[in-house]
Amino acid sequence: MATTVTVKVYFEAAHRLHNPGKPEDWNREVYGKCNNPHGHGHNYVLEVAVEGEPNPETGYLMDMKDLKEIIRRVVVSDCDHRHLSIEVPWLAGINPTSENLARVFFDRIEPEVPAAVRLAAVTVHETDRNSATYRRSFDY
Repeated sequence: MATTVTVKVYFEAAHRLHNPGKPEDWNREVYGKCNNPHGHGHNYVLEVAVEGEPNPETGYLMDMKDLKEIIRRVVVSDCDHRHLSIEVPWLAGINPTSENLARVFFDRIEPEVPAAVRLAAVTVHETDRNSATYRRSFDY
């Protein structure tokens, strides 16, 4: 059995949901107000879970403040108070749905976690009622 540690960080950002390969009327119909050409904003909650076996000396799987620092450095520092569709170079060409953000954030965070720890899941909460989670399956 593995232990899971989860942290949450917060940031504010705008985005526009838009598929450039589709006509404007399709985008308006599919994305509604989320297709506003000027974007719209969210108070995002980014929830990151890591798993593994706690270190017997410290009792920690991973120091939570270290995990928060990784998240802030590789995601939040670029995204906070930005327009995700325009101002974040590593999101260029990605439709910033919660589903896509969870996957991209996972890919950015995963190489930064210590070798003894596995990134289990990244959840992006756009609102208190709407979120998307990306996880990879692990063979133990």
